[in-house]
Amino acid sequence: IFLDLKFHDIPKTVHESVRSAADLGVWMVNVHASGGSKMLEASNKALVGYENPPLLIGVTVLTSLSEEEIKEIGLKGIKGQVLQLAGLVKDNGIDGVVCAASDTTAIKSKCGEEFLTVSPGIKPANSNTNEQRRMCKPTEAIKNMSLIRM
Repeated sequence: IFLDLKFHDIPKTVHESVRSAADLGVWMVNVHASGGSKMLEASNKALVGYENPPLLIGVTVLTSLSEEEIKEIGLKGIKGQVLQLAGLVKDNGIDGVVCAASDTTAIKSKCGEEFLTVSPGIKPANSNTNEQRRMCKPTEAIKNMSLIRM
């Protein structure tokens, strides 16, 4: 089970939430990277002592947000924010990030190939976009991955 609850709260609350997820035996759990280093550190420490801890990943920028919406909330731009948060996640020992497939190559360049990237919003061209703003077709996602391996 990928527990996609995007925890974002004070460090102690996130620590306890991640620990509860691990106690349930989930395979992967996520936290919002914008919670900062103390929250990320607390979430990582919550998994200490587990024989098989879940993967822990940080959400960079929701794929439902457009460039205009990012600026509306006071951020300068999506690409810069994604890379800033990916670096913060990496620096705090988290396994990887949730990001748009189009961000994968830049994140892997910054954080290394072993750093996990989990990408929602990969859909065939004729499918319903729902609320996704930054999505791509499966062929584009595969291309992004193949660029990393060259």
